[in-house]
Amino acid sequence: MVLMRGVRMQGCKDVSLGMFSAHAPGDEALCREDVESFMKQPGNETADVVLKKLDEQYQKYKFLELNLAQKKRRLKSQIPEIKQTLEILKHMQKKKDSSHPMETRFLLADNLYCKASVPPTDKVCLWLGANVMLEYDIDEAQALLEKNLSTATKNLDLLEEDLDFLRDQFTTTEVNMARVYNWDVKRRNKQDPSENKA
Repeated sequence: MVLMRGVRMQGCKDVSLGMFSAHAPGDEALCREDVESFMKQPGNETADVVLKKLDEQYQKYKFLELNLAQKKRRLKSQIPEIKQTLEILKHMQKKKDSSHPMETRFLLADNLYCKASVPPTDKVCLWLGANVMLEYDIDEAQALLEKNLSTATKNLDLLEEDLDFLRDQFTTTEVNMARVYNWDVKRRNKQDPSENKA
């Protein structure tokens, strides 16, 4: 039996991105070209009220972006770990019928490696996260890691799409805020043109 350190598979479940998915219904910022009619809608009493709503929406997008960026960083670090572990498993698969032990180095702590002589084996232990480790046959471990690699890659692609969506929402919300602000400035200038001359 061989212990495989550094393989954490949390976050690699075959599930959607959950509450941080940027494509939730009603979350899309609509481009407000006709600000005059937009400001006449119920709930849009003053420009300050509308700007406050738009700022809250903008902050919500920022929060989503922060969470998606954290998930992206975590997945980007997990994918190379999974690939490296798969390579080790493939090497062990080749050596399991050999009678000679495999000489290797393993990570003991950050930047500290230890030499090891590993006898031929068909069992490995994988860290699953949350201080959980399970023993697998090499074939089972390889199948599990390939599935997790596929899921992590798919989730990374979905995260990229969600981040692109959020960037569009930032731009649209910023444009809407600028339009409402400019509309309010023009409205005030029409109401009191004497202040402009001063």
